[in-house]
Amino acid sequence: MTLKIESHSEDGGTTIRLIGRMQEEHLDEVKAQIEKGRPKIALDLEQLSLVDVKAVRFLAVCETEGIRIVRCSPYIRDWIDKEAHPQR
Repeated sequence: MTLKIESHSEDGGTTIRLIGRMQEEHLDEVKAQIEKGRPKIALDLEQLSLVDVKAVRFLAVCETEGIRIVRCSPYIRDWIDKEAHPQR
């Protein structure tokens, strides 16, 4: 399975749902979707089943830029936190 991207705009914000596997090769498309949905973005990761290290680093940067990450599996959430704060 590859990555499926669904976008939903409402109340001045956009939620981008990522479904399946997210790898480095998908980052340009996710970035494009984020740019189309700005300024208020949330990434819904409930159905994201697998990520690679580049995708996790990208998600960590998204959070530092004010993009909310919602409905994230515990293992991906933990990995994002470790990439964002490697000293911990």
